[in-house]
Amino acid sequence: MVEYEYRELTFHRDQGRGEVRQALTEHAEYGAWELARVRVYLGGVRRVLLRRKIIRVRRTA
Repeated sequence: MVEYEYRELTFHRDQGRGEVRQALTEHAEYGAWELARVRVYLGGVRRVLLRRKIIRVRRTA
C-alpha cells in the first residue's frame, strides 16, 4: 500500500500567480512534492495541499 506525506501551503490574494507558480515548482523539483488539491476561498486566499510518497525500506536479512 502506498503511503503519502502531506504539506499545506497558504497563498494570500496579494501574491501574484507567477510567485505562486514558482513556489510550487520549487517544491515539486527539489522536494518531490506533487499537487493534491487547490482550494480558493472567497477572500482570494489559496490553500494548496501537496503530497509525496513515503518509501519504506524493508530489511532483507
